[in-house]
Amino acid sequence: MEVRLAGEGDAEAIRAIYNLEVTTSTVTFDLVPRTVEAQQRWLAARSGAHVALVAVDDEGVVAGFASLSPYRNRPAYNTSVEDSVYVRRDRQGLGVGKLLLAALLETATASGFHAVMARVVGGHEASIGLHASLGFAIVGTEREVGRKFGRWLDVVVMQRLL
Repeated sequence: MEVRLAGEGDAEAIRAIYNLEVTTSTVTFDLVPRTVEAQQRWLAARSGAHVALVAVDDEGVVAGFASLSPYRNRPAYNTSVEDSVYVRRDRQGLGVGKLLLAALLETATASGFHAVMARVVGGHEASIGLHASLGFAIVGTEREVGRKFGRWLDVVVMQRLL
């Protein structure tokens, strides 16, 4: 499995992975699937230190993607980022997420960031465990801040200092 920067040609594979989660799960609080154009804009915004990475298997299939995004829009937060990791359902549990998150942490360190934040829907033990395995600690829980599929959802906030 190779991890590399996501390119324009990865937009459709990323969109397919993400949109399945939008329409069938609570791991993202998006409610509307991304269009091709929206996915291309998202990729274009992931340049410089705020990267998008893909994990690609030996056959060139995108098995997952991850990204760094600004944590907040005020200047004092510029040294903090938020991570996102998504893995194709048929590749979950095979170490793809850990490979992507480890690469994100290396990229964040090399880019001079100080803190990486993760915001995980409450009850998503696989993502919480993934982050904990790479040194993230739970720093709080935001209670019932999201609503999807007729349910109130918590967000577990995790942090790792670099």
